[in-house]
Amino acid sequence: MGPLAGYKVVELAGIGPGPMCGMLLAELGADVVTIDRIQASGLGVGMPAKFNLLRRSRRSIAVDLKNPEGQALVMRLVEQADALIEGFRPGVAERLGLGPEDCAARNPRLVYGRVTGWGQDGPLSQAAGHDLNYIALTGALHSIGRQGQPPTPPLNLVGDFGGGALYLALGVVAAMLEAKDSGQGQTVDAAMIDGASSLMTAAYALHAAGVSNNRRGENILDSGSHFYEVYETSDGKFISIAAIETKFYAELLERTEIAADSLPQNVDRSERPALKARLAEVIKTKTRDEWCDILEGTDCCFAPVLDMDEAADHPHNRERSTFTEVDGVVQPNAAPRFSRTTARIMGPPAMPGAQTEAALADWGIAEAEIESLLASGVIGRSHESQAPAGKV
Repeated sequence: MGPLAGYKVVELAGIGPGPMCGMLLAELGADVVTIDRIQASGLGVGMPAKFNLLRRSRRSIAVDLKNPEGQALVMRLVEQADALIEGFRPGVAERLGLGPEDCAARNPRLVYGRVTGWGQDGPLSQAAGHDLNYIALTGALHSIGRQGQPPTPPLNLVGDFGGGALYLALGVVAAMLEAKDSGQGQTVDAAMIDGASSLMTAAYALHAAGVSNNRRGENILDSGSHFYEVYETSDGKFISIAAIETKFYAELLERTEIAADSLPQNVDRSERPALKARLAEVIKTKTRDEWCDILEGTDCCFAPVLDMDEAADHPHNRERSTFTEVDGVVQPNAAPRFSRTTARIMGPPAMPGAQTEAALADWGIAEAEIESLLASGVIGRSHESQAPAGKV
């Protein structure tokens, strides 16, 4: 059982950071039930359910949230829950009668977790956006990229998942711990712009100290340094070198058989391009596997750059079970790890409504009422075969 065993969470289905937060809480042991909307075109999703990995580890109930009976049903679940998480645009939950004040009136100890891009207030709060837009306003996007090139979109890791899902999960867990002592819930406003800015704290420290500047590709961590860079090998693959500390850099020179005086570490910014070209020339003399034989496992701060097909098969990842296979799909395993209360994947992704009846029954809704709600269209079920959560 995970460390959040015994906690109950209602998740109003969304995209991006909300589902990832729900996944994290469920794999830490919480009983998370996802409230999906009933769709006129059916209960399907944009890709086959088995590949929608952010929906794994919890059960789904399909509810017509525009129907007062559907709203009332969700409120009955809220009465039992420790937390609710949602990722709607500000004001949407309130219009559905499921906002923080509505829920607090039914359950004063409820933690209400909200994740948006711009936050619940401010001049941009009602504007549409995505990860790239949010991190653009934090200084993060401007800082990522190479010299003479535009900023590089870092997937949607910095805003959606790092600045959004993780900060929402942390906030919800912290507020649930506090509620155990106070008996009072509260609202957690996890804005991606705030979380991404928080992730930039160390970068802002370097900038304030004058160690880094606002020009991409000229600083230690943004490809401006020859000792913190990605290099191409003779077979067209890549390796990463991050020998920042002096002793690690010395070992790098020793193992690559480069004379220290020909590749000094600490030089003026204007000299770095020439040093990078020199190191690139050396790296290009061998294949990626040959450099792995020489550098991997040493203190050179080295790793091969693997694609997603290769990563799961790397010996280190295999031994640690960093990746696993569920329902025939290779995917990242649950994290982080605990010595006693194990976090684990609780089941494959659920189709919307796949566990409507079973989940409602477990949350105390009588069988006769469930049948009535199904008959009236207040709730729905998926007819696609789907293993229940907890049956990996």
